[in-house]
Amino acid sequence: MLALAGQRRGIEGGNGLAAVTFDRISKIYDDGTRAVNAIELEIVDGEFMVLVGPSGCGKTTALRMVAGLEEISEGVLRIGERVVNHVPSRDRDIAMVFQSYALYPHLSVYDNIAFGLKLKKLPKAEIERRVADAARILGLDEYLKRKPRALSGGQRQRVAMGRAIVREPAAFLMDEPLSNLDAKLRVQMRAEISTLQRDLGVTTIYVTHDQVEAMTMGDRVAVMRKGELQQVDDPQTLYDHPVNLFVGGFIGSPAMNMIEAKVERENGRLAAQMGDQKIALGEETLSARPALKAYEGRPVILGIRPEDLEDAVLAQDTPADQRLTGKVELREALGAELMAHFSVPGARPAFTEDVRELARDAGDDRAAETEGNALLVGRFGARSRIREGEAVEVAVDTRALHFFDPETSLGIYDEDPQGKGATT
Repeated sequence: MLALAGQRRGIEGGNGLAAVTFDRISKIYDDGTRAVNAIELEIVDGEFMVLVGPSGCGKTTALRMVAGLEEISEGVLRIGERVVNHVPSRDRDIAMVFQSYALYPHLSVYDNIAFGLKLKKLPKAEIERRVADAARILGLDEYLKRKPRALSGGQRQRVAMGRAIVREPAAFLMDEPLSNLDAKLRVQMRAEISTLQRDLGVTTIYVTHDQVEAMTMGDRVAVMRKGELQQVDDPQTLYDHPVNLFVGGFIGSPAMNMIEAKVERENGRLAAQMGDQKIALGEETLSARPALKAYEGRPVILGIRPEDLEDAVLAQDTPADQRLTGKVELREALGAELMAHFSVPGARPAFTEDVRELARDAGDDRAAETEGNALLVGRFGARSRIREGEAVEVAVDTRALHFFDPETSLGIYDEDPQGKGATT
């Protein structure tokens, strides 16, 4: 881990912070394809903003327009107070960290970090100071004489970060910088990058396909789909209040279970009917989603996160009318928890275009609509004794259920479900 305590703004003399503003920015290619469509987004001074979404959603194109590597077709882009639409990349006061480390193999770590400063013909003493500061912050002091081939993947990524840091830019742009690392190193490096960004306080735009990365690193996260912003919010709000089905299905790991349901009234209470089974909806659920009352007798898409399902044996205080019964199809023991894949007889999986797109992006071969029972995933406690092929009773935390309009795909929250815009 980086030793950063007490090193606030560890690189002295930088050009200060800068907001980055997208004012209806679009990218239209010669064949008419809109890779990015009318994005409106303000990234404030010192903020860590993450752009996340499926492959081909336009997140990297948006980043490249900020970097000056893609021309802007429509709209105005500002870095600080300056319009930079036609400003060359080298004059935008930004530094970019790529997916590939892009290190010069024949140069030492020191020379790789110093390369851009030498091109600017900075005084030797200034170059030495900046490289020494960056190496100290990144824990690279003892590696400055080594060549990149003698470094681990994580150390190479730190060198790439060091090359960006020494430029003392107004903003960092990072394009999937951890995608070439193994899973364990990715976890370590994302913590180090987050700590580094907080310490330096430099405005940062970070692109990733990994929603776990997005949720753990970003001050705010912008979810993109087909070139458009879907929702921009802090990670917890994205998780708790997705504005539409796409965001709900994209955010969370394992992904949210999506089931066809109908809102019915039974014994004076509303319930979600799924095939032959019903889940009673408590007052806490309805007070958080008052618009749900207007859906009585109408179909909805019910979203249940795996962490809101539990083996009923371990949640015996859950009322009987807030439980599902099913058959265990697969049991994955992970030590601290257990992933239970279970089918629910009579219940149908939701297969809207949003769900199919999410499934394709996840490489799920069930992306096409199929007949049969809904297959749900539950995150059970490790003490669960379920067995594959046997019946299981599952407790549902109804306070955390999500509901979406099957026609508009919007989340059902307020009295007027249309009042919740597609972007915030």
